[in-house]
Amino acid sequence: MVRVAFMVLVFTGSVMSKNKCSYHEIVDHLNLTRDSDKFKVTRPVTDHTHVTEVQLDILLYAILAVVEKSQLFVPLLWATMMWNNEYISWDPAQFCGITRFTVAENLLWKPDLFIFEMTQKEDSPLAPFVMISHDGTVTSDRPIKVISTCEMDIYKFPFDTQTCNITIGSNQHTRDQLRLVPFSNTSLATQFSRQMMRTQGEWEFIQLSVERTNVSLLELEWEQLIYSFTVKRRPLLHVINFLVPILFFLCLDLSSYLISELRGEKLGFKVTVLLAISVLLLILNDILPSMSNKTPLIATYCITSFALMLLSLLVTIVVTYLMEKDLEWREKRPSRSHWNSDVKEKSQPSGCLNVCDQARSDKEHEQLPSTEEVQVNKEESLLVQIMQELQQLQRTVDVHISYREEGRKFFRWARRINQGFFIFYITTVSVFLALIYIEWQS
Repeated sequence: MVRVAFMVLVFTGSVMSKNKCSYHEIVDHLNLTRDSDKFKVTRPVTDHTHVTEVQLDILLYAILAVVEKSQLFVPLLWATMMWNNEYISWDPAQFCGITRFTVAENLLWKPDLFIFEMTQKEDSPLAPFVMISHDGTVTSDRPIKVISTCEMDIYKFPFDTQTCNITIGSNQHTRDQLRLVPFSNTSLATQFSRQMMRTQGEWEFIQLSVERTNVSLLELEWEQLIYSFTVKRRPLLHVINFLVPILFFLCLDLSSYLISELRGEKLGFKVTVLLAISVLLLILNDILPSMSNKTPLIATYCITSFALMLLSLLVTIVVTYLMEKDLEWREKRPSRSHWNSDVKEKSQPSGCLNVCDQARSDKEHEQLPSTEEVQVNKEESLLVQIMQELQQLQRTVDVHISYREEGRKFFRWARRINQGFFIFYITTVSVFLALIYIEWQS
């Protein structure tokens, strides 16, 4: 019995000594060295008719930048690729149960996948290792900083939503050699991306959709995966910097109608407001791209506000001119002393006539010393004098009214223009703001 136990221990020890518990032993078993071209020179299949299936998973890790001026979308992605290398296999039971381990990526063949929208050289963090499994599965995980072009629609800026595509495909291997399979569908990719998101900044991540397409050229067909990233802008910063100040300037320009046109401050005030709008337009020009299919609503908002203020300035200039014309007519109008002198000059003959009549009445009184006749003559002469003075006063009042009516017509025109444009201004601004708000929210 003791002898049998001893033999079992010796046999077990010999088996244990034969087991390999080192990664290097597996590398030697596979002959996976830098000098071995079998693993990296060509597509790793034992028969050229075999198709290499690459499972690809792209998740959004961070939104680094969205540049509207140059139409660039810069995300940080986490890319996972899995494919099968038919030259790699081992029995885990012979190597202490080791099922997978990492090796340098330059020892193995990798799919020649690239991003079609890439505009600059990739400067992603290095990931020098890949994971290999005992069944030949090779897994590559790495972050990728993508600087890609994106056609943006900025019509509703800053309440816009952008969709940028990243197309991934093989450069040389056609569909009968390499197949691309998305590891996650649209719902899973969106869910995992939201869980992995670290920074979004101005943009809010909405959805990540995955689409599989084929591209044909010269009777050859390639397979591609299109990842569409939908992001929505957070508009608070632009609302505070652009929309609200322009609305304040409109209110200030509207309140300037409470300032009298006879004072120069109103014209200078409107010019200052107009210059402030011009500064905001220059800042906006640095943000929006030079080319766009449609004029952005914020540009329409700024230009219309600028045009209304410019029209208001022109109306103020016209009203001020009419007021000055009214003042000139007032200065040309004859003064009260001039009218009085005219009255006196024209009333002198009547006074002389009264004196002559008085002298004549005295003579008659000497000839006819009747008391009743003298009294009647005096009353008649007094009535004639009063009538002549009233006629002269009527002529003077007529001259005064004619001068007044001729001068005040400029004032009436200015007041009508000012009141009419004020009503037009309020109506136009109210309708315009309501329409542009509806368009932004649609």
